[in-house]
Formats: sequence, structure tokens, C-alpha cells
Amino acid sequence: MKPQDMKDLKELIEFLKEYQVAEFDLDRGDTKIRLKFEQPAASSANLAELARLVAAAPAHSAPPTPVHHTAPAAPVAPAAATEPAETLHTVKSPIVGTFYGSPSPGASPFVSPGDRVQKGQVICIVEAMKLMNEIEADASGEIVKCLVSNGQPIEFGQPLFTIREG
Repeated sequence: MKPQDMKDLKELIEFLKEYQVAEFDLDRGDTKIRLKFEQPAASSANLAELARLVAAAPAHSAPPTPVHHTAPAAPVAPAAATEPAETLHTVKSPIVGTFYGSPSPGASPFVSPGDRVQKGQVICIVEAMKLMNEIEADASGEIVKCLVSNGQPIEFGQPLFTIREG
């Protein structure tokens, strides 16, 4: 790992601690970083700020080697809400390109809200540099929502679908 990569990683860790982020995952090509901290749950305002800063961060020309740092997770107190919060899995774009929800113009979409999908099932296509890349579901469950429209330009890591696992 290059000295600059180590410096960047240390700055990221300090930032996550400052904003009390409990977990952080980064997956860019061959680089996978997963950090867990023993802290109280972060507020949604802090998570929104983190998402904005991560999206604005420049991509490094040479990705750092994978780093895995895990600390014991803090016990989470049950929420006082009347209904339990539903957790949905988000399928994110692994590449920059153009989103297509069907195999060809006029064809029926790969998936629609309410459809059940299996992990590994093709759910859309992302065109990048004239190559059609099939994007597969990375979790099994029910498609809740498609978050992008057909023909829309998308970014790396942009949420595409939400899936209710199960």
C-alpha cells in the first residue's frame, strides 16, 4: 500500500469516527474496504453528509489494497417506533453508464416492482462504451422500487433498485 493510500485511509477512518458512523463499506473494482466501529448509531443527517462527501471524493488512479478492520459492534437499543423499520437491500451500479431496464427497446422489463428475484438473476443492463453489461441481483427477494428510469445516465455506486430480502 502506497504512503498516500495509507494517509487517505487514515483520514477516512478519522472522518467516520468524527461523524460516528458505525459501519462503512467501499467496493471499487479489486478494492474492498469494510470498517466497523463500536459507537452509538449515527443520525441520518450524519449519514447524508457522509454520502455527499463520498460521492464528491475523487477516484484514485491506483486503488489501495483491500483493508479489513473490524471492531465489535455496539449493542443497538430497540427503537421506540410503533412499527418496526423495514430494512431494504439496495442494488447499486458497479459501473458508470446508461441504464436499461429491458433487453431491447419495446421488450418487457427484466423486473418490475413486486417481482421476486434470485441472487444472480439479471435485473437490468448498463451500457458502458458500447458494451452491454448485465447487472445481476446481489440478493434474493422482492423488487420494491426501481430508482432510475430507462435511458438515464448513471454513476458508479448509484442505487438502482431496492429489494425486500427474504
